Amino acid sequence: MALSVALAIEAAISSTWALIALLIQLFGLFALSLSTPLEIAYRDETLYVGKAHIERKYISSIEALDAEGMRITRGPKADPAAYLALRFWVSTGVKIGIDDPRDSTPYWLMSTKRVEKLISALGEKTT
Repeated sequence: MALSVALAIEAAISSTWALIALLIQLFGLFALSLSTPLEIAYRDETLYVGKAHIERKYISSIEALDAEGMRITRGPKADPAAYLALRFWVSTGVKIGIDDPRDSTPYWLMSTKRVEKLISALGEKTT
């Protein structure tokens, strides 16, 4: 998108202003990505991921995902009803199966660099 805006500016004004606009946009996106960390916490038998939370009793499975597993799970095998908490710069993650009759969400997919720590906090072994 940043490149598209820069190309439009280049066509309308000049290459110099297009380059300036592109750099401003890229810097802004980089600053935004650093200012929006994904907070994952487990306390009082409840898992908190960003603004969402779920009680431990509704978690049916936990699967550690490497970079390739994350790519496949968020791409070709993605379920549109799943809850996604992803950061594009984190390649590993966890897929948490949900078994709650009141909730149609089949699983949560989240990016994390601390896969084993999260799994051990939830009291499960990797699958």
